[in-house]
Order: sequence, then C-alpha cells, then structure tokens
Amino acid sequence: MVITNNTTLPEEAELNVQELNLSSAAMRAGAFHLGKQCEQENNEFMLCRQELDDPRACLGEGKAVTSCALNFFRKVKKTCHEEFMQYATCLDKSSGTMAFAQCRKTQGVFDKCVKDNFDWERPSYGYFSRAKVIQSAREAPKKEEIKSYPDATPGLPEDYPKPPAKYGSRFHWLE
Repeated sequence: MVITNNTTLPEEAELNVQELNLSSAAMRAGAFHLGKQCEQENNEFMLCRQELDDPRACLGEGKAVTSCALNFFRKVKKTCHEEFMQYATCLDKSSGTMAFAQCRKTQGVFDKCVKDNFDWERPSYGYFSRAKVIQSAREAPKKEEIKSYPDATPGLPEDYPKPPAKYGSRFHWLE
C-alpha cells in the first residue's frame, strides 16, 4: 500500500488495544482450541483484509479477534490454569522447536479439562486446512468493471496490396 499526502491514518486511540501478554509456548498450547473458538472472528478479519486490501478498514475486526482471544485465555485461566501451564511448560522445555510429540500426555490432560468444563472438543487433524465457505454479515466490496478499449490500430483493408516478403517467408516450408 502506497502512502501519499491524501492518505488518512487512524488516530493513536483507535490503534490502542489490550495485547495478549503470553509466551509463544502458551499461545502454542492453546492454539487449537483458540482457533476453533475464535474461528468466526478470525474469518471475518481475514476476509476483510483479503477483500479490501487496506488494513485501516479492518481495525474493528482486528479488535474483535484480540477480544475473543483475551476472553478465551481468561476462561482457560479460571478453570484449567494448572493443566494449561503444565502443557505450555512441557512444550517450552521438551524441545527447541516446541514439538507436540513429547507432550501428548499433558495435552490429553488439558484437552480433558477443556472438554469437561466447556464441552469444547479439540479440532480434528486437518480441520483448519479444510476448505470452507464463510458466511459474512459484511457486504461484499463492489467489483471494478473491466474496462474495454477500442482497437487503437485499425487493420488494413481487404483489397490492400500484399507483396511477397522481400527476403522470403518465415514459414518457408509451408509454401
């Protein structure tokens, strides 16, 4: 996006939102359930960004995503804090890449706590990569009409003399 003198930027107050103050291990530990619970908000935000191609127009949707994530982690902290922290610590300490394979037991304990308290199922493998049709309350942006221009160079008239090529045809084998 090119910024010119005519570009209006949002005010500082519009951009300030409470941030998620979590480590990458904690975000990774809650990622599957967070993605499922905040799927509608995430889809709206990504659809807005893709269709409008202007981040300023999607500030409200971005705030909704952040708010949903904050609410999700607050709920988890109230009911499954111990299980969540064990899982996040396992991810952080078990490997340098925070691989899930070494932490399946703590993952199972956390998933059971979430299932018992919220009745949230862990999304199946490949859930987030499946194709989905998104139903949005926002209007689709208006599509630009395809401009058609008349041919700038008129063709030769049919009776115009066409002498043979001076140095022969490029397709000499067809003659």
